[in-house]
Amino acid sequence: MNQYKTREVKVGSVGVGGDNPIRMQSMTTSDTKDVEATVDQIIRLADHGCEIVRVTVQGIKEADACEAIKNSLIQKGYSIPLVADIHFYPKAAMRVVEFVDKVRINPGNFVDKRATFRVLEYDDATYAAELEKIKEKFLPFVEKCQQLKKAIRIGVNHGSLSDRIMNRYGDTPAGMVESALEYTRICRKIGYHEIIFSMKASDPRVMIEAYRLLAKKMIALGWNYPIHLGVTEAGEGEDGRVKSAVGIGTLLLEGIGDTIRTSLTEDPWHEIDPCKRLIRFADNYQTQRVRGANSATTPSRYDLYSLSEVEGNLYQTHRFSAPSFIHRDGSVILQATAEEACEIDGVDALVVPGGCSHKKIPILDAPFVLSDSVKEWEKLLENRPEVLFFAPRKNRVLAARALFNWLEAHRIFLPVILQFSYDCSPEDLVIQAAAEFGSLLCDRLGQGICIDGNYPWQMRKTLSFAILQAAGMRRTKTEFISCPGCGRTLFDLQSTSARIRERTGHLPGVKIAIMGCIVNGPGEMADADFGYVGSQTGKVDLYVGRECVEKNIDSAVADDRLIDLIKSHGRWVEPPQSKAENSTECLV
Repeated sequence: MNQYKTREVKVGSVGVGGDNPIRMQSMTTSDTKDVEATVDQIIRLADHGCEIVRVTVQGIKEADACEAIKNSLIQKGYSIPLVADIHFYPKAAMRVVEFVDKVRINPGNFVDKRATFRVLEYDDATYAAELEKIKEKFLPFVEKCQQLKKAIRIGVNHGSLSDRIMNRYGDTPAGMVESALEYTRICRKIGYHEIIFSMKASDPRVMIEAYRLLAKKMIALGWNYPIHLGVTEAGEGEDGRVKSAVGIGTLLLEGIGDTIRTSLTEDPWHEIDPCKRLIRFADNYQTQRVRGANSATTPSRYDLYSLSEVEGNLYQTHRFSAPSFIHRDGSVILQATAEEACEIDGVDALVVPGGCSHKKIPILDAPFVLSDSVKEWEKLLENRPEVLFFAPRKNRVLAARALFNWLEAHRIFLPVILQFSYDCSPEDLVIQAAAEFGSLLCDRLGQGICIDGNYPWQMRKTLSFAILQAAGMRRTKTEFISCPGCGRTLFDLQSTSARIRERTGHLPGVKIAIMGCIVNGPGEMADADFGYVGSQTGKVDLYVGRECVEKNIDSAVADDRLIDLIKSHGRWVEPPQSKAENSTECLV
């Protein structure tokens, strides 16, 4: 794995990129105008290990509050860099840059109006005129940043691309990258290079492709600006950590990323622990090459760092007789003792040394297992098992990619179950398994997973399905896009999210977005089936896809109205009744 080597950019006293360690970031959820509450959150974040903190700045009042926030932090002995988050209002950026260490701007709405998702025609002359308008408004801000020696994050969100970009490039990673490059070219014209990039999306696969494409583009251009990683609206609990680790972990293991944030619908300081675990795992990951792995880290038939070429499974174009337990969207297989097998349900197959009988789940006594030894792989030239378990001892992601290269080169097409064994804490298991399995599954390498290790089978089962869902393969429960909240949030996100999850979490194949405000709402939830978006204090808008179908609903009845909306579109089923374990399904 070749790391994308970046230059150093200073954010206050903290160096980002270059030879610096990967930095941890978060964002306050308080009203920025409430200086005391915001300072308290920042101090708590810093005490948890956060290295850079961002606050939302909607207007001049919030910009002025940043001066008081910065002064208060200094008086209390905290030098943590402060970042202002700007959407829609360049005047606020011009004001706040005097008080903060970095300003994050969103190319999708810094100058362009909020996207309407209409089809518009831009000829070259019209498009060039729009770029000139951007330059007129953006350049004075860049010049001020240059004068004050302040940094800029050009932070693209998949959910807030401009109509102009989407009509030329589509709602795609290519559009995300071009959106950032347009603004960067303006910076470079005056020799300003204190730039950090981000390419965030709520879908880890879109996010991964955008960052890979950005790195590829910058290498081609000879640029080396640092990169901030994050999956937007990742959610909460284990699902939020899994989704974040699939996206961020995949890229860190490829050497892409200089700062990270896990955007969880929880108190901000809860984001720091998974960041620490991700960074520690990436830093400790063995990166020496495995024989057969190429520099692209993907099978050679794929374009470098492009997911668009691998929508299909490696084996879908080749006929083979798949075992009945291979699920088309990804299989979950557990290793178990004969005693454990009696308790387990809801998985596709069990590996039980010595065997046993189970009325519902196929039992594999001695599956064909390969390690990372190429000599072992050659056994496949003589033995043609109907399924292969791959259990590399080290460098698992690189070893697996090398195996898939080898299989393709030898025209061997059969289902591969990725079997990785872990010996770490349960908290680290969530991060490490999501990063390693997710890296491969997002590239559609592997037909199933088997998490091995001394962990309860219930945990391994739940985590396996969560990883498959985060990788966009097998959806076994409702998927939630849930933002972490910020000073713009118009309702209590944590309690609202918990309520909605409790009532709607049993709908496999349904995606629900819960957004605190409309900055990223309509766009970021574009692929959601239903949306619940704060419109003003105490009021909620409901969406079907990108279309707002009910406006300014009182929040007291919004949950019920959301369920009514789901029912009216034929997507509702009643929650399953809890049932006792059937202990007679297994005959040891």
